[in-house]
Amino acid sequence: MLRRFLDYQLHLAEKGKPLHPFQPLIEAGDTFLYEAPINTHRNPHIRDAIDVKRWMIIVVIALIPCLIAAIWNTGLQNFVYSSGDFRLMNEYLASSDSLISYIDFALKDNRYLTILKEGLYLVLPLTILAYAVGGFWEALFACIRRHPISEGFLVTGILYVLILPPTIPYWMAAVGVSVGIIFSKEVFGGSGMNIVNPALACRAFLFFAYPGRMSGDVWVGGDPTTVRESLLKMNQEANTSVLDGYSQATRLARFNIPTDVKRIHVDAIATNNVGSDVGTFPTIEKHFQQWNTQGEAVLGQLNQEQMRSFVTSPLNEGGLGLSSGYFEDAYHFSALNYDLGHNNDWGFFLGNQLGCIGETSTLACILGALFLIWTGVGSWRTMLGMTLGAFLTALAFQYLPSVLGADQGAWYAAQMGFPAYKHLLLGGLAFGIVFMATDPVSSPTMNLAKWIYGAFCGLVTIVIRCINPAYPEGVMLAILMGNVFAPLIDYYVIRYSRKRSLARVRATA
Repeated sequence: MLRRFLDYQLHLAEKGKPLHPFQPLIEAGDTFLYEAPINTHRNPHIRDAIDVKRWMIIVVIALIPCLIAAIWNTGLQNFVYSSGDFRLMNEYLASSDSLISYIDFALKDNRYLTILKEGLYLVLPLTILAYAVGGFWEALFACIRRHPISEGFLVTGILYVLILPPTIPYWMAAVGVSVGIIFSKEVFGGSGMNIVNPALACRAFLFFAYPGRMSGDVWVGGDPTTVRESLLKMNQEANTSVLDGYSQATRLARFNIPTDVKRIHVDAIATNNVGSDVGTFPTIEKHFQQWNTQGEAVLGQLNQEQMRSFVTSPLNEGGLGLSSGYFEDAYHFSALNYDLGHNNDWGFFLGNQLGCIGETSTLACILGALFLIWTGVGSWRTMLGMTLGAFLTALAFQYLPSVLGADQGAWYAAQMGFPAYKHLLLGGLAFGIVFMATDPVSSPTMNLAKWIYGAFCGLVTIVIRCINPAYPEGVMLAILMGNVFAPLIDYYVIRYSRKRSLARVRATA
């Protein structure tokens, strides 16, 4: 019966019939429910179970773990941070120290039901809005150009939502997807003709047009004002200090500190927890002996005032010369660098951190990557190339100053010594590696070019993170830059391959 109804609609959409102007819309509904009725009549003939629709649906299926993690984490953070209850916040932070405690926190008093409800309330409307507005522009341009509606927006729509902050106003999300779809894809001819990733283009427009809504305290709940007032109430009732107060700063915000904060400052603060197991301990000890003239302090057992005094005292007095205004930044960076407090790698890996809606869980991204590689839809070369490019660049930043610099690199910027593997757990790097860099239209097609492209995107990401003082997350800009250079990379790889082939032919002639 459904088939007969669709056939009747297709009949009315034929040339000269009343619904002909809306033929792309009617065909889109038919091909969404059934396989496209297309048969080739001339050579070559290719039999393949994967068409564009199924290709896109496979990517959507791969995104399901990220979507589930997004709903859960967004709901959890809103449940805790908007509560105004510092006891609940303390319980949540304490539960973050282990997986069992984390599960117990969620199951207590059936909290998981509230968490899921709040997560759906925040994520589902944005998803519907993105698909509705983006789908409208896709349908409009398809009707004007008289070509079928591409299924590409099935992926672009959900990707766009997952890289937004949960506090984004609905009207702003609609403007972002409209501008991104029109100017990154439709003006170039539609799906398959875009030169950059459409979802990233949408986000890039919002980032530069409305920076106040795309950075800062925008990563929790649906209303930034409510969360801000809730945190203020918690800090007042708990009587917290500047250093241990509750905050909605992301881990990348903690990472993005002034270059005046050096490795030695971060390591000195960490000695209270890890003792001499810091890279610059000999230099710290030398300065401490000069600073501790009274012999009352013990390195590794300093109270907060002693630590602040040691780190911020002038160099000629034996201190470490850090400006007092940067001590808080150094304190939080030290906790992130050495897994102190509630900065657990397992939590970052699972997705228990603040950030864009769907980018926080590295585990969910890995599950999606395995599915894409198994189905042959995602390029493992691009994924591995970008992973290695990011990791090796971060590793170079981490160890080269220690090898080449004096005092174990003690006076290099603290970001340079950040553990390389942690970059893969923070921000949207894992999400970008799996779902953004592998876009088949805006990435290279040659195998060698995929390696080069991936490594380039990874390298640029870490360079932006470690050197650019204004932008802690470099994934979006790195991949967009890689998209622009992708045709050039393909061009030179093809030339290189042809020269090798000609050389082999001549050698055997």
